[in-house]
Amino acid sequence: MREAQKNCSKTRKSKGFIWGDGIMGEGEVEVRRIEDLNFDQRGLIPVIVQDESSKDVLMLAYMNAESLSLTLKDGRTWFYSRSRQQLWAKGETSGNIQRVKKIMYDCDADALLVIVEQAGVACHTGNYSCFYRELPSSLLTSKPSE
Repeated sequence: MREAQKNCSKTRKSKGFIWGDGIMGEGEVEVRRIEDLNFDQRGLIPVIVQDESSKDVLMLAYMNAESLSLTLKDGRTWFYSRSRQQLWAKGETSGNIQRVKKIMYDCDADALLVIVEQAGVACHTGNYSCFYRELPSSLLTSKPSE
């Protein structure tokens, strides 16, 4: 373990799931309250949603402080719709809810990873994941060096 790293107590339990956890490196942000997260100028933070059992990335959405607070209280995902400019609960109309198991934040505290138990499909197209299409490999103009 690097000398600059230290154990940190950034774990908060709520509704049976864990908020953050791990080792903190030098220059990283510690989050103890929602206000400690780095929301953008519009008050939003990107959220990657991942299936707990399959580890598939299900979707990318945005939260504001209010939708994150509702998620923590309710135990299911709430997001902020940038197009409709309103809160929405995932699965509210479709029944395809996401039960939150864990919420993690990145080193800069400007993105979230929400681990969920997915009921039904995650994508409005009817696909299990919103990430079901792949860019053609021909778009890669150069291969990364090894």
